[in-house]
Amino acid sequence: MSLVKKFATVASGTLVSRILGFTREMLMAAALGTGPVADAFYAAFQFPNTFRRLFAEGAFNTAFVPLFAKEIEAGGVDGARRFSEEVFGVLFSALIVLTVVMELAMPLLVRTVIAPGFADDPEKYDLTVALATIMFPYLVCMSLAAMMAGMLNSLRRYFAAAIAPVFLNVILIGVLYQAWRTGADGLTVGYAMAWGVMAAGVVQLAIVWIAARHAGIAIGFRRPRMTPGVKRLLLLALPAAVTGGITQINTLIGTAIASTQDSAVSSLALADRVYQLPLGVVGIAVAIVLLPELSRALKAGNLDEAANLQNRSVEFVLFLTLPAAAALLVFSEPIVRLLYERGAFAANGSTPTVAAILAIFGLGLPAFVLIKAFTPGYFAREDTRTPMIFAAISVAVNVGFALLLFPRMGAPGIAFASAVAGWINAVMLLAGLVRRGHWGREAALMKRIPRLVAAAVMMGAALYFAGIWCAPWLASSSPLVTKAATVATLSGAGALLYFGLAFAIGGADLGMVRRSMRRARPTGTES
Repeated sequence: MSLVKKFATVASGTLVSRILGFTREMLMAAALGTGPVADAFYAAFQFPNTFRRLFAEGAFNTAFVPLFAKEIEAGGVDGARRFSEEVFGVLFSALIVLTVVMELAMPLLVRTVIAPGFADDPEKYDLTVALATIMFPYLVCMSLAAMMAGMLNSLRRYFAAAIAPVFLNVILIGVLYQAWRTGADGLTVGYAMAWGVMAAGVVQLAIVWIAARHAGIAIGFRRPRMTPGVKRLLLLALPAAVTGGITQINTLIGTAIASTQDSAVSSLALADRVYQLPLGVVGIAVAIVLLPELSRALKAGNLDEAANLQNRSVEFVLFLTLPAAAALLVFSEPIVRLLYERGAFAANGSTPTVAAILAIFGLGLPAFVLIKAFTPGYFAREDTRTPMIFAAISVAVNVGFALLLFPRMGAPGIAFASAVAGWINAVMLLAGLVRRGHWGREAALMKRIPRLVAAAVMMGAALYFAGIWCAPWLASSSPLVTKAATVATLSGAGALLYFGLAFAIGGADLGMVRRSMRRARPTGTES
């Protein structure tokens, strides 16, 4: 299976999940707007979600996958199963202890870490504590699910792990539909959403657990023991948790700072949902596929294949991400107006703020995606310390800029700080790979990148002026169908213009497509 086909397998499930996520956010915006219940829910959900991305998706997909892949190469499926059971015993026990401690400490955590600004509003503070208490056990389900997903990805069975997150959005959409049908008030909606998150965690764990058994990896519980394999995993996982979850760390910090201003938390969350579509579909898909593929190539001593994998990944993410970034920068307000401007959201007049945040996130989007493409170059070599140092520097930059800009710019200042931190992190990661000789510089790729940037800039300029010309059809007073048709037409025309320009000026060519579609050497199991 070619690299692009593997990317597409993961991206297809992610795309479905993100589209349903849009639907969920549209319904939430209509039901709750950017009011106090929305602020409380987003802040409460951010906490377990950040832990999930740090210690489950982040640490596990970056520390567990290379070790699991090596076990498969060295000892076959039986050796990999034994290693997995050792890890499962330690992980499950640690999660239970962590959950009990966090549940007991939740009032203190909300006051000091999650949303310190809510402490001055007792009702919002109490609601945030209650919702966070309900949702935190979601971390247990998703951490175990991440382990199963890592095993499936190492076995080149990508689809089940990619499609499982869809069910979070399916369940929450069902909750919101039922709330709308029964005319539930905002507080009831908030609690129902929290319980829906917990139910979704159980369903997602069940899906990947069944898929792992079907793939021949049936995990049994073993008494937790610090075996050499587990010790090696923990040694790699701690810095990987910081590195792999840098975007989530910055988001959590931004949420804490934004909690001092009404509606800022929910405005950031709604903008985040939009830019997460290209980040998830392209960046996360590349990271999930590239890490096990790169680990296998390095284990086999195939350095040329490793260099080719890295170059093709960067080529792929820039080809698709640069036009998305340009579109978000110049076309954010029509997008926000179409997706969210109805019900309580429209009554709050939140469109300009959310659009400004989204445009700034667009500036950082290529950096966020490149981080996903660069970090496997370190993790596949079992170096999690260096990216952790870079991530720590990035976090410090983010905190400094956020504290400086938030009093002046409000929530958009937090988005700007996140974008700056992302670019600094991406540049440091690339410089480190080049300095160590771990990046196979390809002259053709170096020539194409500025041409892809030029094509994206020209597309963005055309989209900007087209938006001005079509302003009457994109206005708030315009019917929803008219706005949707106009946004879809301009977006489609912009995409055609970008791809046409990219091929015309040499940013892309048929040789590039053929290289990306070339079949990889058939090793292991594919699906």
